Amino acid sequence: MMTTEKPVRSPCVSICALDNDDICIGCQRSVAEITGWGRMSNDERRAVLVLCHERAKASGVLWTVAPSV
Repeated sequence: MMTTEKPVRSPCVSICALDNDDICIGCQRSVAEITGWGRMSNDERRAVLVLCHERAKASGVLWTVAPSV
């Protein structure tokens, strides 16, 4: 039995504005990643989400909290 995987959802949060590096301040995707999203495989989309997460951490948009000891 074959099951079809659901498409990975877009990280868009409807805050669509590009920073000086042409990265969306809302979802942290590049222009190429935004425009190509609909043609990407789920594996490609997951790879973009990893990049978005790293960009968010690097820009200070996403904070990580160290676990308490």
